[in-house]
Amino acid sequence: MPENALAERGPVLRSALSRCISVPTEQFALEHWGRAPLLSPAHDDFADLFSPAAVDELVGRRGLRTPFIRLAHEGAVLAPARFTAPGGLGAEVSDQVSSDKVLAEFAVGATIVLQGLHRMWPPLVDFTRQLVEELGHPAQVNAYVTPPSSQGFSPHYDTHDVFVLQVSGEKHWVIHAPVHPDPLKDQVWTDHRAAVDEAGRGTPVIDQVLRPGDALYLPRGWIHSATALGGTSIHLTVGLSAYTRADVVDALLSLVGDSAALRASLPMGIDVGDPDDVRPIVEEAVTALVAALTSTPDAAALTASRLGARFGRDTRPEPVAPLATLSAITSLTEDTRVRWRSGYGGRIETAGDRVRLTARGTVLSMPAEAAPALQVLRAGEPVTVGSLPGLDLASALVVVRRLLREGVVVTSP
Repeated sequence: MPENALAERGPVLRSALSRCISVPTEQFALEHWGRAPLLSPAHDDFADLFSPAAVDELVGRRGLRTPFIRLAHEGAVLAPARFTAPGGLGAEVSDQVSSDKVLAEFAVGATIVLQGLHRMWPPLVDFTRQLVEELGHPAQVNAYVTPPSSQGFSPHYDTHDVFVLQVSGEKHWVIHAPVHPDPLKDQVWTDHRAAVDEAGRGTPVIDQVLRPGDALYLPRGWIHSATALGGTSIHLTVGLSAYTRADVVDALLSLVGDSAALRASLPMGIDVGDPDDVRPIVEEAVTALVAALTSTPDAAALTASRLGARFGRDTRPEPVAPLATLSAITSLTEDTRVRWRSGYGGRIETAGDRVRLTARGTVLSMPAEAAPALQVLRAGEPVTVGSLPGLDLASALVVVRRLLREGVVVTSP
């Protein structure tokens, strides 16, 4: 995305990724992404994203419910009853956060974990959306608020990559090399508990105190633990659920489910627990699988369609303002500025006398004359309705009204 487009969308001029890394994007992609940690000391000021006041606001005034908040003490997650209470009159729920209970637990060493901040804290909603656009992988944001001299979790690894952004206070991080590189989501650290414990007693790869403005990137599988030092520590963990080649394989397999050779029953009397019985079946299945894949028309496009649909489920585009959008639809003029909704994505294809927009499970069909206008909008820069190419003003108003109603475009100052 051009930097001037970012300027149109808010006060943050730097890209989201550049706030997390101290090396050029190309170097990060080649040397660190999914491969090796990156420590970026004194890199940025994250106070615009989060703060101690934000913690107090969320805990004390926002009525959070589990699982948007959890507490941990000495490596163990506390039962929700320890920090929640009924919502009272007008809030018929039993698990709203209790600021009194949180204070009591925090005072004796519990870490506060605020989860899903990419869905509820406006600066992080925007930041995460920009980061997802740059990386092409889903992301989420949690905040870890650790009291002085407390360790939130014992040495462990995550099944997703993370950026750690130190907001306030200091935290001592100890990082060890993986015992199970590139773990998938179901390959959790407790499956390798003994190996993780042993690795945690060895020589660390990184042994560093993170201070406000420091950033750390950890690929999935890297073992880590962290301890707050003299004051309360607040850091953001940006979790990146990177798509893998295993995901591509899963998508490919979904394309061949209708293969007659693969639908056939296994032989009667087979012992499925006997490798000698199963081996020839495996060889036949692999041959049939390769044949099915090579005969599938445009397997790459179909795989991309499935992964794209999953990406649409895993992420959310820029929020829309329902009332303001309805007002804009009714008052649309040739001078109204609109732009493609950030993070919405979409493919534009022309066939015959129709142009089709496919994005996030939605398919919109319009007259082919709208194709140039859609392409201009898809580029992302704000444009006036009257300047859209290929359409007279009346047609442009019709097209933009529909795109606004469907949440494809939004108005721009």
